[in-house]
Amino acid sequence: MNFKRSSGILLHPVSLPGAYGIGDLGSEAYKFIDFLAETEQKIWQTLPLGPTGYGNSPYACFSAFAGNPIMISPELLLKDKLLTRDDLKNTPEFNEEKVEYEKVLDFKYALFQKAFLNFKTNITRKEQARFHHFCDENHHWLHDYALFMSIKNHYEDLSKEKGKENNCKTWADWESDLVARKPSALRAVDDLIGERVLYQKFLQYQFFKQWHNLKLYANEKGIMIVGDIPIFVAYDSADVWSNPDLFQLDEETGLPLKVAGVPPDYFSETGQLWGNPLYDWETMSFRRFDWWVRRFSAMFSLVDIVRVDHFRGFEAFWSIPYGSENAINGEWVKAPGRELFHTLKSHFGELPVIAEDLGIITPEVEALRDEFAFPGMKVLQFAFSSDAEDAFLPHNHIKNCVVYSGTHDNDTSRGWFENSSTEKEREYFLNYTNSDGKDNSWTFIRMGMASVANTVIFPLQDLMSLGTESRMNMPSRTDGNWDWRYTPRMLTKKIKHNLKKLTDIYGRSGKSKTKETAKN
Repeated sequence: MNFKRSSGILLHPVSLPGAYGIGDLGSEAYKFIDFLAETEQKIWQTLPLGPTGYGNSPYACFSAFAGNPIMISPELLLKDKLLTRDDLKNTPEFNEEKVEYEKVLDFKYALFQKAFLNFKTNITRKEQARFHHFCDENHHWLHDYALFMSIKNHYEDLSKEKGKENNCKTWADWESDLVARKPSALRAVDDLIGERVLYQKFLQYQFFKQWHNLKLYANEKGIMIVGDIPIFVAYDSADVWSNPDLFQLDEETGLPLKVAGVPPDYFSETGQLWGNPLYDWETMSFRRFDWWVRRFSAMFSLVDIVRVDHFRGFEAFWSIPYGSENAINGEWVKAPGRELFHTLKSHFGELPVIAEDLGIITPEVEALRDEFAFPGMKVLQFAFSSDAEDAFLPHNHIKNCVVYSGTHDNDTSRGWFENSSTEKEREYFLNYTNSDGKDNSWTFIRMGMASVANTVIFPLQDLMSLGTESRMNMPSRTDGNWDWRYTPRMLTKKIKHNLKKLTDIYGRSGKSKTKETAKN
């Protein structure tokens, strides 16, 4: 699918400013959209929006369908009269530039409990009808998710009451009848913790209500939202628990038989062991990919364009025996990507998809991408190996691709030059760009803007010329990721002026000029 010539910004909502310790879907999100519109950007790209668990990674969510309640805006709950000003008076003092997740979670979930009580007590008939409509419309995933989260929280609370460590780390540690999803056990637990289930549905209702209003505002401003689908889902998720037949699991224990990762390469001698359960593609194909149709349908209701993470896994995936210490002893197994995307196309028409085609890419992967005309990704930080034929160098770009200075997994552009690049790469970068090396972030931005590629997207950190300390994720690090935030004063008038100027110069604003106007 060919996108119009445009530019945009990569920023996860948790990185927005705000008084409540984490970016949310309130006023600062609307101000960010205003900033995009003022600088003539056409795209806001986010990371996955699902509910995060251990490590706070948006790529390891409890559900492929649910939204992350931590992004719910307290100020919008106040506006809806679900909270009072007194409820917000004792807001703790939070770090403005880092998300303190545990502190934020304790504070926000206490607020959400108050909002839930007010919702039940004071709900109008009109709002009640909307809530029930939301629950009915999303029943195919919502009840299982709400039940899943409620059971998890129930076990956690029982452990705290007994002063013991919670031994139910995943759903496979629950009582056997719940693991097996026996109807009698599900009914019994639903009766026991039904109020918790309703609470989880309330949180999802609020998230989706706030997100859809925000997306509508963005679209009205001419801005498209790019969302992100991780190819795999977390083992400890409502998706795997409620659809065990769709995954390669042991029928008795519920544990995975094979897990996902990538093989050894230049960057890692032992490969990467991700640990996600692998799909049972034969069953999925037999069911005409109904789970994937629902997943993409849910995504297309949330965003305008979908970036598919680890796209190569739809052509072939690295299958690793469960229990392996690393990713060495895996094998490539073919996936029915062509069949899947034809099925999706029959449901949705032309698919507004960006293929994350980084890593070990074969001619077969490229053929799958090109058959559906999905634009691939070109990351400028990967370009400077001193090979003039490198596909990531701007003079080798094609129109139907998306150019990034870097992604959430990379260092910032300034950090790349100062810390992550080799001397050879730095030298080639300076020669290629004819740069003095003083503001490399904006050198990257100008280079991307000038590319023939239809679409270019920059992490917000690069606009601010921030260093390594502001990167979003370091894949080799187990903590300290996903917590970067900016403050309002960091988006200066100079940044706005320079971004708008380059957007106009390189024809990404969407403005059309006649020859007469251009001559004048």
